[in-house]
Amino acid sequence: MSVFNSRPLDGVIPATLLAFDEEMAIDEAASRKHLRDVAATDGLSAITVNGHASEVHACSFDEQQRILEFCMDEAGDRLPLINGIYADGSLQAARLASMAEAAGASALLVFPPNSMIMGGQLRPEMALTHFKTIADATDLPMIVFQYPQISGQGYPFETLLRMIQDVPSIKAIKDWSNDAMLHERHIRSLQGGEAGRAVTVLTTHSSWLMASLSMGANGLLSGAGSVIPELQVALFQAVKAGDLPTAQAINDRIYPLAQAFYTPPFLDMHNRMKECLVLLGRQPRAVVRPPLMKLTEAEISRLGQALSAAGLAPADAVSDAAE
Repeated sequence: MSVFNSRPLDGVIPATLLAFDEEMAIDEAASRKHLRDVAATDGLSAITVNGHASEVHACSFDEQQRILEFCMDEAGDRLPLINGIYADGSLQAARLASMAEAAGASALLVFPPNSMIMGGQLRPEMALTHFKTIADATDLPMIVFQYPQISGQGYPFETLLRMIQDVPSIKAIKDWSNDAMLHERHIRSLQGGEAGRAVTVLTTHSSWLMASLSMGANGLLSGAGSVIPELQVALFQAVKAGDLPTAQAINDRIYPLAQAFYTPPFLDMHNRMKECLVLLGRQPRAVVRPPLMKLTEAEISRLGQALSAAGLAPADAVSDAAE
């Protein structure tokens, strides 16, 4: 039974990265180390694997299964693991969900199918059927990944309410609506029980995280947590405590990295996070699978400057200081 059947699916939940070797095969040893580094952070509620941050779009079913298995082996006794469900077809999503439950995941982060991008918002029964198909395959709690409406993959508010009403295993949404008014409506309405029961809003507005948390989101799920989990925990706790000066001071450290991670092209955000782990001496290399490409030396240098501005000295600076 999932731990989230007896407690809310809330709090600070980093989404970890996935390490590859020079041949673009999964580097299990480096991936395990990364997971250990993140999981050692006090104050986390769970960790997400097989998400955007781990390039799930470029991983086969067998690779996703192996990723979850070695992550469970490495950290499953310390923290609940949430497994991403990234599939264009509902039957494939259900197969992934069954695999995740068998491997020991505690919850599922369900991505919107790309197959719904050309007008799926006009057919709410498509979204309902997708989630019901997954729910029929597993008892695990689910997180709805809410995309921006402009993307064509965001669920209209009324559709989201129906999904929560009709699929009891939906326990939270990962809100990337990228619309401050809609985000606040999600927080007030969904956490307030407008759908007939309360569900958690996990913000993933990491480019404006303090503002988002101040609206009242009861958690966050973010790839940036793969680099700065301790800062995200500290910010979340300060906002929840109503300690504005402390929250502002922490946000001052997060700001330069948010500006560096989420600049256009947005799709390079996790690529940039990998490079930061190398700069910090936490990973041996930053390899991504195509169509993602290696960053330029100029951009990597800017990332080093952002780390320094955040008070996280790159590895060479740490080495110089020790000499």
